[in-house]
Amino acid sequence: MRNKKLIEIKMKNYKIEKLNSGLKIITVPMKGTKTVTLSIIVGTGSKYENRKNNGISHFLEHMFFKGTKKRPTAFALSSELDSMGAEYNAFTTKEYTGYWIKTESGKIEKAMDILSDMMLNLKLDAKEIVREKGVIIEEINMYQDNPMMQIEDVFENCLYGDTPAGWDVIGTKKNIFDFTKKDFTDYLNAQYSIANSFVFLAGDIEGNKNKIDIFLDKYFSQEIFSKRGKNFQEKKVVVEDQKDPQIKVKYKKTDQAHLYLGCRAFGYDHKDKLIAKLISIILGGSMSSRLFINLRERNGLAYYVRTDTESYTDSGYLATRAGVPVDKLDKAIGIMINEYKKIKKELVKKEELDRVKDLFKGRLAIQLESSDNLTDWYSRQMVLLSTIAREEGKNNIEKNIMTPDEYANKIKKITPEDIKRVANKIFVNKNLNLALIGPFTNDKKFKRLINLL
Repeated sequence: MRNKKLIEIKMKNYKIEKLNSGLKIITVPMKGTKTVTLSIIVGTGSKYENRKNNGISHFLEHMFFKGTKKRPTAFALSSELDSMGAEYNAFTTKEYTGYWIKTESGKIEKAMDILSDMMLNLKLDAKEIVREKGVIIEEINMYQDNPMMQIEDVFENCLYGDTPAGWDVIGTKKNIFDFTKKDFTDYLNAQYSIANSFVFLAGDIEGNKNKIDIFLDKYFSQEIFSKRGKNFQEKKVVVEDQKDPQIKVKYKKTDQAHLYLGCRAFGYDHKDKLIAKLISIILGGSMSSRLFINLRERNGLAYYVRTDTESYTDSGYLATRAGVPVDKLDKAIGIMINEYKKIKKELVKKEELDRVKDLFKGRLAIQLESSDNLTDWYSRQMVLLSTIAREEGKNNIEKNIMTPDEYANKIKKITPEDIKRVANKIFVNKNLNLALIGPFTNDKKFKRLINLL
């Protein structure tokens, strides 16, 4: 039975409860949909790895789809999911790994049966491991052949260097070839613990609430969950001590230079994180944003232009990526630097700020119309806040989880003065970082260009 008194969340549109196994369940009802999304998020990823096993989080994610004791092959598993008309997938990031199934609400028990079976009864067949090595090597080749995708990895390596935070999630080819079944078993038993695993369920669940409670207890209260995690390896906390602008160049013979230019910013629970998010939208978050207009529409320098923020539990950044002509790279960098300087010096006009806030609110509403995006909304918060709480010895992190409305209301209160204040905190010369992929053999010619003074 579920302990319904253990956690109480009032005045929220979601519910957090705990099974007797200790596993936390987060349910989010939605009106006007006939689907549900079930996901399991585990607070482990490539930042929890070492040099020898870098890439194992991602490789293990692949292996969850290769068969269980009950569904012994990849075909048996995928064909059963396909026969439900379900969408399903998984993902690995630097700080968490997730598995999800989206299906008709009437098929939620089957989804729970399959996902819990994957989590608890993974086969890890030695022949499948060998076969999957070839798949992942080709995935590595795909990324290396696509600078538009790879530039983010180069930028984070520029930021964090030769540390788990700076390594690629996918790992190295050598590691992929060397992994054995024991490596996966050890990592699974250590890192997939109840303390850092969460089940999320969003969508059409109100009419089936009693049945869903029974299903959750049936499929996610199994004893094996509580046996994992005894050798959990915590990640290394990022130490940020940058003293000068940094450049990372990856040579590749290309017709287009791919660049990623930005500064260190804020971790996930920093009070200015949302202001930084709004700054990124002003700079390069839409087709009417400053850098999109300047780089693409006025100067014809790029097809893709995008400014984003990334907030990990212990670090973060704000940066702009673009693909530009090799011989116009200097000009593109200069335009980016000038826009960074401008937002530091001048107050954003109310008209522009209101437009950006409306854009943000509208996109958020569109995004959260679907149950899979709603599970993403709550799962990312839950797993990252739980990680921070674990590392800092805090409790009761649930009160810090924001609903979409609460998030939008915080954005609404941001002023032009807030934008200028935080821009001056972010865009500091010593915190500048530039990553490049293109036909460049050294970084000396670019050092003079990255200057906010």
